[in-house]
Amino acid sequence: MALPLHDGFNIIDFQQMGSLINNNNHISSTINEMGQYRVLRGRVNSVGFLLDERLIPYLELAEFGSTAMIQTFNLRYDFISTLVERWRPETNTFHSPCGECAITLEDVALQLGLPIDGNVVTGVSLISRPATLCYELLGRSPSEGKFTSFRFSWLKANFEHLPSTANEWEVMQAARAYIMHLIGGVLMSDANDSMVHLLYLPLLSNLHNTRLYSWGFAVLAMLYRELCRMTDPSAMDIGGYLILLQSWVLYRMPF
Repeated sequence: MALPLHDGFNIIDFQQMGSLINNNNHISSTINEMGQYRVLRGRVNSVGFLLDERLIPYLELAEFGSTAMIQTFNLRYDFISTLVERWRPETNTFHSPCGECAITLEDVALQLGLPIDGNVVTGVSLISRPATLCYELLGRSPSEGKFTSFRFSWLKANFEHLPSTANEWEVMQAARAYIMHLIGGVLMSDANDSMVHLLYLPLLSNLHNTRLYSWGFAVLAMLYRELCRMTDPSAMDIGGYLILLQSWVLYRMPF
C-alpha cells in the first residue's frame, strides 16, 4: 500500500515498488553471468586549456563562473560502476538497502551554481549557415561548408592563448568558446567525446541572456539519461557530469 504525505504525494512501499521494476537486461541482474566485472569508461570531464582570468567576468555574467572554477579530480570508475548497478530507470532513483535517493536540482544549484529555473536549453539540430554564425560569435569558423559540431582540439588551438592586445569583443568570443568546451567536455559530455554540438552556440550570442536558461536542469537530465543508458550490460562508455555524481555521493552518503 502507499503511505500518504501531507503534500498529496505518495511513497510506495517496497512490496509495491517491486512490481514496477523490470529486471530484464539490467546490469544488476546479469553480473553473475559476466565473466569479468564491468568497469565503465568515462568520457571527457575537463576543459583542455587553462582559463584566462580576463574571461571570468563574462563567464560570471552567463552564470558559468562557479562551474568554471571547479577543480577536476580523479574519478573512481569502479565506484561509479557500482552506483549504476543500483540505478533504476523506472523510477530514476538509486535503490539501496535503506531506501531510494537521487540527485536533485537543489544539489545541482548548490554544487555547480548553475541556474535551475528559466528557459529550456534546446536548439535546432541543423543550422543553415553555420560558418556565418561562427564568424559572428567566435570571429572564426572551422569550415566554410556545412557542419554541426566543434572539435575540442579546434577550440583549444584557436582560443587557448588570448593575445594581450585582445579587445572586449575578442575576449567575449573567447569566453563563448570556453563555455562551449565546458558544456561539451564537462557538463554534458555524450557519445561525441571529442566534439561539442553547434546547437549550444546561439544560446551564447547574448551572454546576459544566457543566464536565463535552465542549464542546471539540462545537466541533470543528461546525467539521468546516461545513468539509464548504462544499465544496459553491453554499454561501456558513460557520459554526463560524472564529477557531480561522485561528489554528490561522497557528500550525501559519506559512509
